[in-house]
Amino acid sequence: MSKILLAEDDLELTSVICNYLELESYIVDAVADGAAALERLLAIDYDAVILDWQLPSMTGIEVCQSFRANGGRTPILILTGKQAIKDKEAGLDSGADDYLTKPFHPRELTARLRAMIRRASQFQSNLIVCGPLTLDRDRHLVFSNGEMVNLQPMEFLLLEHFMTHENKVFSAEALLASLWDESADASLDAIYTCIRRLRKKLDKPGADSIIRTVHGVGYGINPRFQG
Repeated sequence: MSKILLAEDDLELTSVICNYLELESYIVDAVADGAAALERLLAIDYDAVILDWQLPSMTGIEVCQSFRANGGRTPILILTGKQAIKDKEAGLDSGADDYLTKPFHPRELTARLRAMIRRASQFQSNLIVCGPLTLDRDRHLVFSNGEMVNLQPMEFLLLEHFMTHENKVFSAEALLASLWDESADASLDAIYTCIRRLRKKLDKPGADSIIRTVHGVGYGINPRFQG
């Protein structure tokens, strides 16, 4: 289930897009200004982003440029009423992956989202390796020192998140926002419980934990186990 960030200040259009995307089984976070969009993008992993060009505080173009300058790779679609070729060039040159002009049909929007997400997934390695751990995305399997470890779905997602961002530390709040559907009845306790279960399944007696705690900051892969 793909998670989408929608940044649009037209509340009526936001409602239409959100309703349609949710019917198509997307999880949608919606914000109404550019600064909020950039803040979300830098804190949460999304599968794709829909950015309106004309946003308060920061334009969609400025959000896109800043996100890319910070190393962000999430696929971005610029949504705008601007139809001139020079505007499309500016949108794509800012780092956007696609450009859709208003008015549009929701089916075209979802088709473009699917294409962006599909292209992005082609550049992801199916195998992620961190120290003794190997995670196989295709087969949904995890191995520790060659031995298969049985993980529950959310344990797998959390470990995949840590291994994909092995040099980062995430707060429990950021992990909850990235990995859990906002409509789900989940709390920070779900994160803490999931981390405890992962440690129990992955750590060796007397050895450092594979998942480190940075007090006052959050959690991440122990640098000793990074690739």
